[in-house]
Amino acid sequence: MTDSAPPGKHGKNAFFFVIVTVALDMLAFGLIIPVVPALIRELAHVTSEEATLWLGPLAATYAVMNFLFGPVMGALSDKFGRRPVLLASISTLAIDFLIMGFAHNIWLLFLGRALSGISGATYSTANAYIADVTTPGERGRAFGMIGAAFGFGFVFGPVIGGFLGEIDPRAPFFAGAGLAFLNFLYGLIVLPESLDPDNRRAFDIRRANPLGAAKHFSKLPHVGWFLIAAGIFMLAHTVFPSTWNVYSEIRYNWTPKAIGFSLGLVGIGAAVVQAGLMGLILDRIGTVKTALLGFGVNVAALFAYAFASHGWMVYAIIPFGALGGVASPALNSLMSTVTPANAQGELQGASSSLNAMAMIIGPLTMNGILYAFTHEGAAVHFAGAAFLLAGLLTLLSLAPFMRGVAVNRDAIPSSAE
Repeated sequence: MTDSAPPGKHGKNAFFFVIVTVALDMLAFGLIIPVVPALIRELAHVTSEEATLWLGPLAATYAVMNFLFGPVMGALSDKFGRRPVLLASISTLAIDFLIMGFAHNIWLLFLGRALSGISGATYSTANAYIADVTTPGERGRAFGMIGAAFGFGFVFGPVIGGFLGEIDPRAPFFAGAGLAFLNFLYGLIVLPESLDPDNRRAFDIRRANPLGAAKHFSKLPHVGWFLIAAGIFMLAHTVFPSTWNVYSEIRYNWTPKAIGFSLGLVGIGAAVVQAGLMGLILDRIGTVKTALLGFGVNVAALFAYAFASHGWMVYAIIPFGALGGVASPALNSLMSTVTPANAQGELQGASSSLNAMAMIIGPLTMNGILYAFTHEGAAVHFAGAAFLLAGLLTLLSLAPFMRGVAVNRDAIPSSAE
């Protein structure tokens, strides 16, 4: 199916297709999270604490390539459509998992992550896809469903990965490759194109790069301020993907199975909030207040994680922290609503670059702090230091968000306030 699917024609079917695609993609990715530290220990011959020094550069390798190529993928999707970019991203993910699964030295892990980072535009292109097939009033709920699809992957991916990791640390990588390949076949057969030919625009290399995209959107303050807020928020939340697996192993002595189970609970919470409660909250208080609610809950939850000295406390925080999942869909909805239809891919590409920049700086910073406060010779032992920093950064992100709301009230629909 290569025909365009404008919002009024095949919107519901296209929406369903992309939700399933994202869910399968995240399921494959979630499989490997619990076992990455074990594989690093095997290949680099290091301790759990020393593995934190490898996790940061490994995540940064993916992020550097995603930072450089994210806007290119977004701009290409504005010219050629969302479908081919999604399919290219998913097929590269399968190759990435195979390389990592067969890796016999640590550097092959870096190669796999670099390849995945080059075309890792699934999330940003999926958001652009959703923007194509929904009206501005529907986007908050739609982006919430994207978040729920990611939550679905986190419910089953890490749990299954944790069980497979108990058998062999490499097993989840091969399972992930298989799921990504099936995902590719699914998209190849049933995923329609969403971008109407009338809304496509020429590829411009001056805008299809991180600096070009930033320069373009800096001229649109209603987008620019929100992008700054999103960037700081993303930086804070790199604490989860970059440290959670090794942090919980160090602080709570959790096994891969326990790590996978905890991430599964996080996923359930995200799915319930973003699929079940997002629409109700938006209807009741509007998009701006929904974003503020999400920011506030995230600050409180991150501070709580920082001082959770026992594993059972983590399980008590997870349901509360899940409510913070409304922040990103609400913020994304605001940015998308004030962006022209022919620049949605560019917006998501710019957002992807910000996310990638956060993933360059964040893992290096968060894992560095985790190591500084947990290694044997540390002057002060405080395993929650990285989460404390993340809470402070999330609090800081409120400033540009409120600035964007205040300066550009005319660009925000009254229903969103």
